[in-house]
Amino acid sequence: MRLIIAAAITSLFAGPALAADLEHGAKVFKKCSTCHMVGPDAKPRVGPPLNGLFGRKSGTYEGYSYTDANKNSGITWDEATFTKYIKDPKGVIPGTKMVFAGLKEDADITDIIAFLKQFKADGSK
Repeated sequence: MRLIIAAAITSLFAGPALAADLEHGAKVFKKCSTCHMVGPDAKPRVGPPLNGLFGRKSGTYEGYSYTDANKNSGITWDEATFTKYIKDPKGVIPGTKMVFAGLKEDADITDIIAFLKQFKADGSK
């Protein structure tokens, strides 16, 4: 019985913190959409498309011209790495040409990660 109560209490506190809001993630992505695209028709702009980002090595999207800093960063994008990067791109990859001050709100980052994770490499969901 104690275990059930403890699990219920834990879920009350952990649930909202772990839940991602895809609609909010799409709104946050608007800050990125000047330079990046997602979806089936995504093409390089100022930055590469972000389809299939998680699991991809930095600097490897075919058809986009990356800086040596990005190509040689050794980064494979996952949630932890993206979280650090999106807070301070130039701090994580000095020499990147990405001009973005970064996202500061944890909820924005959680939600944009969930939004981006919807898109496979071909842009489908």
